[in-house]
Amino acid sequence: MTFLDMLGAAERQNRSLLCVGLDPDPAKFPAGMQGDASKIYDFCAAIVDATADAVIAFKPQIAYFAAHRAEDQLEHLMAHMRAVAPQVPVILDAKRGDIGSTAEQYAIEAFERYGADAVTLSPFMGFDSVAPYLKYHGKGAFLLCRTSNPGGDDLQNQRLASVDGQPLLYEHVARLAQGPWNLNGQLGLVVGATYPAEIERVRELAPTVPLLIPGVGAQGGDAVATVRAGHRSQGGATTGAVIVNSSRAILYAAGDAGFAAAARAEALRTRDVLNAARG
Repeated sequence: MTFLDMLGAAERQNRSLLCVGLDPDPAKFPAGMQGDASKIYDFCAAIVDATADAVIAFKPQIAYFAAHRAEDQLEHLMAHMRAVAPQVPVILDAKRGDIGSTAEQYAIEAFERYGADAVTLSPFMGFDSVAPYLKYHGKGAFLLCRTSNPGGDDLQNQRLASVDGQPLLYEHVARLAQGPWNLNGQLGLVVGATYPAEIERVRELAPTVPLLIPGVGAQGGDAVATVRAGHRSQGGATTGAVIVNSSRAILYAAGDAGFAAAARAEALRTRDVLNAARG
């Protein structure tokens, strides 16, 4: 199955738009694990087991593993997710943005070493930085478009001189992802939940690409506004998927031995809120 096939199947089977972000911080682990980086796999695997039937995707953030020399634990976790939740696609949050042979190596890392179904990328260096990932048939690539951080305005909200008016940079990225860059239908966009009006604008420019939307939960994004701005369907079938990510609010819902059960409860609550918003 392609990434898009998996995404649609997971949305239907799990009745979910929720993505659980796996950003393991040992300092926030529950008692008995706290401060122990060797427990990263154990912590994340417990979260996966508790939420696998409630999500549309999982999104491990590679920096949280690499910072603790835990890449081997990430490999183990990826294998675990494929074994216990083969219906759930995994998006490797790496935000790579290089070109040429270096980009080819990053693509090998994401899709061959870790076996991810999709990866996040920075498109700042142009199509050269995206093309190596599109050689992997059926894999997905999410381009940073309108991110949730305030500093995103520094570049993303600047106007361009262009033959088609003066689009904002993020609008131009959205058009490229919907159009000429999306050679095999593999591209998606990253848009932050803290800007629902701009999510709606991105959806207008890119009506069919999947949107990965971080910022719900601890970052303060409005889940209901996010779904209404980005999700589109016709005849009961999704035509513009949204993947709404929540990390800390779910991972650290409890600080004791019941952390996995608390994570499940929070995931189910968030899933229900998102489903209610789409109707």
